[in-house]
Amino acid sequence: MSFPRFPAFLPLARILLAGSSLALAACAQHPARPAATATGQTPVQDQADKPASAKADSAQTAPTAVVKPEPKLPKQDLTEAVLYEYLLAEIAGQRGAVGLSAQAYADLARHTRDPRIAKRATEVAMYARMPAAAIEAAKIWYETEPSSVQALQALTSLLIGAKRQEEALPYLQAFLEKDDSGAGFLQLPRLLAGNKDKALTLNLVQRLAQPHPKIAQAHYALAQAAAGAEQGELALTEARAASKLQPDWSLPVLLEAQLLQRQSNALALQHLAAFLERHPESPEVRMTYARVLVAEKKYIEARGEFQTLSRDFPDNTDVVFAVGVLSLQLQDYALAQANFTRLLTLPYRDKDTVRMYLAQIAEDQKNYPEALRWYDEVSGGDAYLRAQIRYALVLSKQGKLDEARAHLKGVEVESDSARVQLLLTEAQMLRDAKQESAAFDLIGKALQNMPDQPDLLYDYAMLADKLERADLLESSLKKLIRLKPDHAHAYNALGYSLADRNLRLPEAQGLIEKALQLSPEDPFIIDSMGWVLYRMGKNKEALEYLRKAYASRPDPEIAAHLGEVLWVAGEHREAEKIWLEATSKTPDNDALNGTIKRFKR
Repeated sequence: MSFPRFPAFLPLARILLAGSSLALAACAQHPARPAATATGQTPVQDQADKPASAKADSAQTAPTAVVKPEPKLPKQDLTEAVLYEYLLAEIAGQRGAVGLSAQAYADLARHTRDPRIAKRATEVAMYARMPAAAIEAAKIWYETEPSSVQALQALTSLLIGAKRQEEALPYLQAFLEKDDSGAGFLQLPRLLAGNKDKALTLNLVQRLAQPHPKIAQAHYALAQAAAGAEQGELALTEARAASKLQPDWSLPVLLEAQLLQRQSNALALQHLAAFLERHPESPEVRMTYARVLVAEKKYIEARGEFQTLSRDFPDNTDVVFAVGVLSLQLQDYALAQANFTRLLTLPYRDKDTVRMYLAQIAEDQKNYPEALRWYDEVSGGDAYLRAQIRYALVLSKQGKLDEARAHLKGVEVESDSARVQLLLTEAQMLRDAKQESAAFDLIGKALQNMPDQPDLLYDYAMLADKLERADLLESSLKKLIRLKPDHAHAYNALGYSLADRNLRLPEAQGLIEKALQLSPEDPFIIDSMGWVLYRMGKNKEALEYLRKAYASRPDPEIAAHLGEVLWVAGEHREAEKIWLEATSKTPDNDALNGTIKRFKR
């Protein structure tokens, strides 16, 4: 961050000379000239000092303008002391001695009591992280320019940040009284942001809002503060009070929806739908309604709402983007492509992400040349590496494994993390091509240069498992656990490996229990717990875990485990149903097909 520069010396001299008859030390005394206007013209003087002809000319040619009255500036000399203090402050700041600069500007503000210098002193003290000096300067700024909302805002924010709430209270009240429309209440969150004690903030807002029971904005500000302090019931009450006072105002409606969503998406949807029925023209509420529908995975209804918004606001890039994403989610490729293609013609901020989606649409439809074209057009930023990886994977899907590997090796990256991603992608392509030994060698060679890289260690262990190298699997995972004791999948993989080989089952269960503590909702870890319980002969408990895992993620290997335990438990019909459902989606899964073959010969 660069030092905030003060205006050059000549503008400072104009600040101090404006409205007074001053001269530099050791210079002859002359009446001060009026400061030039922005257009370079001299301001109109008192008409009494002009000849009659000049008055007439002025009356005929000068445009009428409403001039905001300037704050009353102090009468003072631009003395050597003042000039020295200013130069000291400016030079110290330019040389990085911001503490000295802040102190010098604070002294200058005290001596001159000029609001513009006090403003500058406040800014520099804030930059120097000297809150006491900033508060002192801000007080001078506000005292010398009491009509300045900016000065009042700066002073209240500084006092709040310094935990001087009681001292800030009268200033906050003065700020709110400057506008009887209640608009000041909407700025309270920003003014109070420096206070990390949310309960204290709530108390302060309650005291500020209490004299204004008929102002909707006061209730809304109180609802915001209550929500921040985790007082949900009070927040709901105040949001509803704001809506009752101003029924067509969307902000309290949106806040109430946010609070209701903590209870359930259904309640939030009901509330938003009721408002839209009365006010269908509200874009903010409709946008929120559509997003909550997405959260509820009601993609068709959500897309309909976004399409309504798209008709009303055809150039709103966020809406066009949302319709594209939801259409892709619903596999409506034509509509998704139309919206993403249109985004490229609009001023959308992240066009590389749009190109990634267009490539995905082409890839999903197996239009690989088109997918490669879009991935190739991703120019940089965060999407660049992902685009290069997908480019190689598309080549691999076309059977061009050597070309795909060559492409990955040609991608220039600067970080080790990016290199690891490229290596893991290359290993995955080899694994998909049934070349597990080549993938194992590739990762093993990479570990010689990065022996403690967690992702490489985990992938090496998984490849060792494929090659039935249980010794390397176990040693790699144990090393990974030492390096990253919170790596849930390392515990899970080691526990599952033991369970699958029917070895050291109590130890396996303990490892999987640790994994569940770290990641309790992970369906693969839940599956592992079911599998180890099955190996221990606890079929009833095993089925509880396996059913939960499959309901969360109908993965073919989870289906294989669930089907096996159901079959062993005598539930043949349900087992066959699970297997049929899984094979219809993933007919080529080796683990699934092997399990079915063992039990249905």
